[in-house]
Amino acid sequence: MPMHDWQKSSFSGEGAQCLYVAAPDAHTIKLRESDAPDAILTTTPANLKAFILGVKAGEFDHFVDG
Repeated sequence: MPMHDWQKSSFSGEGAQCLYVAAPDAHTIKLRESDAPDAILTTTPANLKAFILGVKAGEFDHFVDG
């Protein structure tokens, strides 16, 4: 796995299931979860921003409402 400067989310605490983020360059964002560190999601800053704004706006709530 290529080396990146992974930053752990401050919301992850000390337990498992921690989210890590890396920005190897100005056009790439990489995300991984501590329980599956070899599974890396790669996106752009613009796409990640759109996703976060969508989550905050509730656009994906139907996936978890039961």
